[in-house]
Amino acid sequence: MGNRKPRENRLIENLSVIDIAEEGKGVAKADELVLFIDKAIPGDVVDVSLYRKKKNFGEASIVAIRQASPYRTEAFCQHFGTCGGCKWQHMDYAAQLIYKQKSVENALSRIGKVDIEPMESILPSAQTRYYRNKLEYTFSNKRWLTAADVSSGEQHEDMDALGFHVPLRFDKILDIDHCYLQADPSNAIRNGLRDFTKQHAISYYDLRRHSGALRNLMIRTSTTGDLMVVVVFAYPTEEEIDLVMEYLKEGFPAITSLQYIVNQKKNDTIFDQEIVCYHGAEDHIFEQMGDLRFKIGAKSFYQTNSVQAYELYKIAKDFASFTGNEKVYDLYTGAGTIANFVARDVTEVIGVEYVPSAIEDAYINSEINGIENTKFYAGDMKDVLVPAFIEEHGKPDVVITDPPRAGMHPDVVARLLEMEAPKIVYVSCNAATQARDLALLSEKYMVKRIKPVDMFPHTQHVENVVLLELATDNA
Repeated sequence: MGNRKPRENRLIENLSVIDIAEEGKGVAKADELVLFIDKAIPGDVVDVSLYRKKKNFGEASIVAIRQASPYRTEAFCQHFGTCGGCKWQHMDYAAQLIYKQKSVENALSRIGKVDIEPMESILPSAQTRYYRNKLEYTFSNKRWLTAADVSSGEQHEDMDALGFHVPLRFDKILDIDHCYLQADPSNAIRNGLRDFTKQHAISYYDLRRHSGALRNLMIRTSTTGDLMVVVVFAYPTEEEIDLVMEYLKEGFPAITSLQYIVNQKKNDTIFDQEIVCYHGAEDHIFEQMGDLRFKIGAKSFYQTNSVQAYELYKIAKDFASFTGNEKVYDLYTGAGTIANFVARDVTEVIGVEYVPSAIEDAYINSEINGIENTKFYAGDMKDVLVPAFIEEHGKPDVVITDPPRAGMHPDVVARLLEMEAPKIVYVSCNAATQARDLALLSEKYMVKRIKPVDMFPHTQHVENVVLLELATDNA
């Protein structure tokens, strides 16, 4: 540790990295200052350069690694450190699981004051590469120049890129050569389309001026072998649309659903946009989960790690311990995936979701699978889940809730406390907001089981499933 108080741009030597932060930075301490160090991992001993200092913390970069952590491994992606994804890939996967488990433990115990004794070991992902079923890329005429690009001293006339946003730079896109998140032919489609469109001088989107023909590219795959590609245009000519879509149709016959959108809004959302099915028998693909099939359209929500989603839902069902006679409320049901997954094990499932198109998908998924004991309702959860709704549909025996990262609205938590369902199974992608909600629910509920699930290897993200049971004095 340095002998003097760190100053900005000061070299600090022999720092022991003791933890890793959510954004993938190592954590160390110098005197009273907490340092967040780029690309450092627990167990490293490093010399760093402090480049930003606040009152109680600073940010630093590694100058030298004096002793490498036993957890350190070679990053496998050439874009590591520039791309905003897979920030933990320089840490051994077994160590990633340790720190993900630790992050859940810390959030639940510190924020929610939850007794973590019931916590079980995190479930690893069977696939640590090529596990995503959906990726979205951006076309831009503002390519991010890497350190190698800058140091080359060359003039870079071609500034078009097809890839991901650079962290903290909304207008800069990192051109991606190979992404380890989605299986073939994802990389071939992206790279082929980029080369083809450059060859034919089709313009890329200018985010500041809102001009250019090509805007976004979505690729969705499934375990059934189906493949969806959606090209989002901004200001193309009809000839440019035909040229691009014919290239994809002829060049990649594995595509089962080829679609396009013309989006001239100032944001990238497509939920209010018309989708044109250019080629393929259907405007959707199918995913298989056990003996269930789920229809997935361009606008559909589906867990992006298909294989691990199956494991996640099995855990949720196991926590609920259904006897076959339960009425279940499935809150934030999305496309009704969990609702349909548990429907055959219960009497009835009532699903509620904010997005109307997702509710349409939920009904279709029930129909596809011959499930007749589900009902779905669209609307803001706090506005739908009111006493009149509960009176109409009956008090649930089990509530399954899988809210977005922000967690549940206080009004929804209050309604759960009023309903007093015997069991709540809380699935969360954010242990911090889950912990906050658990603290509120502790007024009447006790945490009985906890199980983290790794859905996204090489990132800080982790799902967590918690079983709550109504305390006996409230039952």
